[in-house]
Parts: sequence; structure tokens; C-alpha cells
Amino acid sequence: MHAMNGDPVLAAGCVLWRHSPVDGELEICLVHRPKYDDWSHPKGKLKRGEAPLDCAVREVEEETGHRCVPGPQLATLHYMANGRPKRVSYWAAQATEGHFTPNREVDRVRWLPPAAARERVTQMRDQGLVDELLAVLRHA
Repeated sequence: MHAMNGDPVLAAGCVLWRHSPVDGELEICLVHRPKYDDWSHPKGKLKRGEAPLDCAVREVEEETGHRCVPGPQLATLHYMANGRPKRVSYWAAQATEGHFTPNREVDRVRWLPPAAARERVTQMRDQGLVDELLAVLRHA
């Protein structure tokens, strides 16, 4: 059974963060997708029967090579993609061990301070997620 065109495409992702190995400052991981030539937070579509948080954690590992510890839920973004409504749930997630290996979907990752991450993301909607992460970490 195919989703009707009015049904949103469901996806999930994380605003992935860590303390810099160099100076301990907060860094946010952005991924570059050659297919779209964009910089964004790691995310992807839910598999059938998959919980959004499970999807978000899986996508982080697939796209960045890092495992993560999910934290507070952030915004759910709603927008049109390829003529279909899309709904993407996001969580804050702290990166743990891992190593990035370029792949077909993601050819580069960048760990950036929040201000630089805000400037680097391609979509305006991804900027608000950076601000939200800072707010939840401040109150953690």
C-alpha cells in the first residue's frame, strides 16, 4: 500500500554535538550531501515500523560514522520536498565514539562552533535547530 500524496514523508534526525577534542568548546556536526550539494543535520527517512528516535540514531551513525547518546527532543519540521509534505523529528544527541568514512550519501562532515554551523547550513529551517540545541544544553 503506497502512501497517498497527502501523507507526509516521515523522517528523523539529530543535531549532533560534542565537546571539541582541541579546546573543549561545543561543536555541531553538519553533513554534506553531494546529491543536493547542501549542508544539513544528519537525518533520513523512517523504515517501515521504525520509531522516529531509532531512525534518528541510525541515520547519525550511517551518515557521520558516530554513535550518539540522544537527549531532549527538538523541533519537528514540516516542509515540502519533491512536491510532498515532509515531517522531520529532531533530537539533540551527543556524539560518542566513531569515525567518518565518506559514502555515497555523505561525502564530507564538518564539526563547527554553533555560530559557524548556523551560517553553514543551507536551509534556513536548520538554523533554528542550532539555536534550540544551545537552549536545551544551557538548561541541561
